[in-house]
Amino acid sequence: MAELRDCPTCGDFFNYTGIRDVCAKCAANEEKMYEEVYRFLRRRENRAATIERIVEVTGVTETLLHKWVRKGRLQPALFPNLGYPCDNCGKLTTKGKLCDRCTADIKNELRTFEAAKEFRDNLEAQNRGTYLADRKPE
Repeated sequence: MAELRDCPTCGDFFNYTGIRDVCAKCAANEEKMYEEVYRFLRRRENRAATIERIVEVTGVTETLLHKWVRKGRLQPALFPNLGYPCDNCGKLTTKGKLCDRCTADIKNELRTFEAAKEFRDNLEAQNRGTYLADRKPE
């Protein structure tokens, strides 16, 4: 069932069905801007254009470019200088929510944490050992 939401671009109400994040009027406007950006990038001399250059020439916002790259409408394989910011450090990435460096850092921290946990578990197991002593009969 549709849910009533405010359009983040123009502020009008629209029925959100899970397909678009903006109202129909703003979606049509975004589509026009996308066509303009895509026409610009299709030219051979513009394929390596940076995000700043695309914003300067077409007038589209950076956030809209990031949204299109994140959704796969503009593919970094075809346009190598495109990407969207990493959720952790802000560096441009082309896949996932984190850049390769932040992903490697998190994996390294997890390995360290798991090694420390294993060490603590081993120490606890050693301290729990049962000691038998000879009892003298009474």
